[in-house]
Amino acid sequence: MKQYQIFVTGKQGIFDPAGKTAQNALDNLGYEGVADLKIGKFIQLSCDDSVSPEKVKEMCEKLLANPIIEDFRIEQTGA
Repeated sequence: MKQYQIFVTGKQGIFDPAGKTAQNALDNLGYEGVADLKIGKFIQLSCDDSVSPEKVKEMCEKLLANPIIEDFRIEQTGA
């Protein structure tokens, strides 16, 4: 069984409303010094050994991430 961790983040320059809301909330709670905050997605994928890393990349490009506004990074963590 293969396992992958996929990290999806907004591309540089893309507005992140969830991140901005969280950053404002931290400011309101008195946490100073937070210059920027981005919120992304974390995906854990388990698949059988027949699924290649190239197929996982294809899954990200077609469904798991929006390549127009998001970047992704794939790490194989098992087998």
